[in-house]
Amino acid sequence: MSTFSTIFAGFGGQGALSMGKILAYAAMLEEKEVSWCPSYGPEMRGGTANVNVIVSDENIGSPVITKDADCVVALNQPSLDKFVDAVVDGGALVINSDLATLADGQAKDSIKIYNIPANKLAGDAFGGFKLANLIMLGAVVYATNPIKVDSIDDAFTHVFDGAKAKFIPDNKKAFEMGYNYAKDNCK
Repeated sequence: MSTFSTIFAGFGGQGALSMGKILAYAAMLEEKEVSWCPSYGPEMRGGTANVNVIVSDENIGSPVITKDADCVVALNQPSLDKFVDAVVDGGALVINSDLATLADGQAKDSIKIYNIPANKLAGDAFGGFKLANLIMLGAVVYATNPIKVDSIDDAFTHVFDGAKAKFIPDNKKAFEMGYNYAKDNCK
């Protein structure tokens, strides 16, 4: 990998920015060049939120991805509709299929599509959808391989430190669920 770019997008409160933060931190632990550039509406929770994350072996010229993203993660329908055309040929589109559906012909034939029922998986395993974002992150890492899985585990210990450390086991479990779901169900 020379440079990998992804857009994580959803409603505020779905964890798009957190997904990007964890991926960026994991890449920093691998001593990669990293850019994390968030954008969100004034409403925050419930408004739109997205983050551009670039991971590279080289200096990063701009933190903004306007098109040609290697991966787009759509946590809801408005995000899918907004960013579906940003995926480069051969790239990956990772969709929370509980909240978003591709229309016929909406996506390029040249991209890989990963439909992940993240809300259902999170609900079944954790009793709610709060960890759906980490299920999606697991699917992203499987689909695109931008960093090593072990680096995500290491990033959890840095992102969830102090009083938040108690959340690490469930976050790791959710990540692994998403990774394994994509591996077993998305060919």
